[in-house]
Amino acid sequence: MLAGTSGWRTHLARELLKHPTLRMWTGRYVRSPLARSLFMNTVSDGEAAGTETQEWYRCSPDLLGETVKPLFIQSRLDSGTKAFLKRSIEKSGWMVTQLYHSFVSTVLSPVISRTSINGLLGRGSMFVFSEEQFQRLLRIDPEWRAERLLDLGAGDGGVTEVMGAHFKEVYATEVSGPMKWHLQRRNYKLLGIDEWQQTGFQYDLISCLNLLDRCDDPLHLLQDIRRSLVPSTGRVILAAVLPFQPYVEIGGKWQRPRERLRVEGKTWEEQVTSLSNEVFRSAGLEVEAVTRLPYLCEGDMYNDYYVLDDAVFVLKATEN
Repeated sequence: MLAGTSGWRTHLARELLKHPTLRMWTGRYVRSPLARSLFMNTVSDGEAAGTETQEWYRCSPDLLGETVKPLFIQSRLDSGTKAFLKRSIEKSGWMVTQLYHSFVSTVLSPVISRTSINGLLGRGSMFVFSEEQFQRLLRIDPEWRAERLLDLGAGDGGVTEVMGAHFKEVYATEVSGPMKWHLQRRNYKLLGIDEWQQTGFQYDLISCLNLLDRCDDPLHLLQDIRRSLVPSTGRVILAAVLPFQPYVEIGGKWQRPRERLRVEGKTWEEQVTSLSNEVFRSAGLEVEAVTRLPYLCEGDMYNDYYVLDDAVFVLKATEN
């Protein structure tokens, strides 16, 4: 079973707090009403967002491999990202709501997954890229349209919506019941985690956002994705949290996946190069573009938001 096609996206940032080996940027702790107001004005007005947000996009292209260096696209804090941060800061300040969420989470966590708890409460939305960043990565304009999008592990559909406007049909996989309900409300077509590869049709774009490190068989997943693309024109948009530290949740316990991807290097640039030149190529995929983006999660009563380092790739099938 491909564990990676479940709804990890909706709670990954909080879950990874359990693993100190992973680099985690915790959000600004802005509890003073005055300080919160000043920070929100900074986000809204487009002033310098500070060292923290600048670091989210930092890359040293000279440290990338020779074949990867010309494919790197420099991203920046844009209006879509600022809007998500502003909403997250506002919601984290709703103290009565946050206390209620904390209580419900404590009561339900022994019996249902955190993903499903977030779905029931309508919290924990994720942000991977804005519409502008998505279009720039794929080199498309706002009017571009294609037939089919498949979003693997779509969660509540918030990230799916960014991509979905460009497609006539939007398909999604998800295992959490409450998250499936959110996807159905958005009129997305749900497929089983062992069904999407066997529908009899192929996809113009498959998104695999922050699943590779939460999948028991990641190479198998990549190979299935490649086989499911429309020939020649089909593309994959794949995000991976770096440094790469794979874990899967089985029976409520976190453990190493049975299939290990060998991602070499210690820096963001070294691991991007290793993924590009070794992991993806072994699955019959090649990199067309790559950027560094923050993987953001809505905050709670402790932090205004959570953020991890993402590498976001556009991939295509290699020619046989």
